Amino acid sequence: MTHSATAVALAPATQEAVQPPNAKPGMHELSRFGVPLGLAGLGGGWSSARSYLGAPVWPEEILYGAAAAVWLVLTAMYVFRGLRRKGTFRSDLKHEVAGPFASFIPLVGILLSSHYSQYLPTWGAWLCGVFIAALAIVAAQLFAHWVTGGVSMQSIHPGYLLPVVAGSFVASIGLSIIHAHDAAIATFGAGMFFWLLVGTVVTVRLMTGGELAPAAKPGLSAYLAAPATANIAWMVSHPGPMGAVQLGLTGVLAIMTLLQVTLLAEYRKLPFTSGFWVFTFPAGATTNYSIRWLAATNPPGWEIYSWSILGLATAFTLAIATRTATTAMRPDMARRIGRREKATDHDEGRRVQIPARN
Repeated sequence: MTHSATAVALAPATQEAVQPPNAKPGMHELSRFGVPLGLAGLGGGWSSARSYLGAPVWPEEILYGAAAAVWLVLTAMYVFRGLRRKGTFRSDLKHEVAGPFASFIPLVGILLSSHYSQYLPTWGAWLCGVFIAALAIVAAQLFAHWVTGGVSMQSIHPGYLLPVVAGSFVASIGLSIIHAHDAAIATFGAGMFFWLLVGTVVTVRLMTGGELAPAAKPGLSAYLAAPATANIAWMVSHPGPMGAVQLGLTGVLAIMTLLQVTLLAEYRKLPFTSGFWVFTFPAGATTNYSIRWLAATNPPGWEIYSWSILGLATAFTLAIATRTATTAMRPDMARRIGRREKATDHDEGRRVQIPARN
């Protein structure tokens, strides 16, 4: 095969030559935080169901309790690894593929602390503020790394939306819950800024940079996470009748939901990995807002629609949890999935053009 043919085979679109991302051990420890993030997201959906549908409190508390337990275990393991190897967190932040997932640690902390603030107002509010500050620091470090040439265009994926876009909106929700209204509006504005800025860059990469590696495709659900969390943030900070901003954001969520429906054919082709947990948080956040929106607009049969959406989201999350547990109990399958996850970085790196030689 000629060098030119090799270039065509490896690069579906013309790109400048870039180096593959360095695959370091432990990178996927960050992506595992998608598990508590998804559980807490669904817990938010059940929380809305309790408020508007009279749902029992126990599903909500089980989900938040499970999210807290998994988050604490994963955080302890990650911190222990960091103490043993200096510079681990800084190195992980700079990883082109897994770096944005570092934001999951404080992001889950915001969701948990804002939920438990109803039982421990002082402690919950204080911890929520701490985690929001931690998320802001992580997001600032990530953005500084991105704008100083730390990543190649080819390595960018939809997960880059999570720390600075969805993260800002989740922080705004947390601030509203602890009654810091002005700070919530300011944080919402930051989320809108990053949504326009980073969202444009990510979309340009996807439209011109060739197809994503299969293991990175679940990250396309981040297109749903941004409008879902934005809608909740605005509704929580602006209770009462819906205004133009709320209606506009709802329209964005509707079209992004249709996008996900259209992408179902692509998702069905993907082999299962633990990366599928990335789907669960956008599903939970969309369910949360859907229940709130249906209750506010009060269309005929809105309660049936709300229960149906909540049931589908719960069944979806339980299916992923069951598949994950089944995989963990079957060593042969776990090894195969582990190989798929380790191949993610390699696949992302291969999708660049090798300059042709004469």
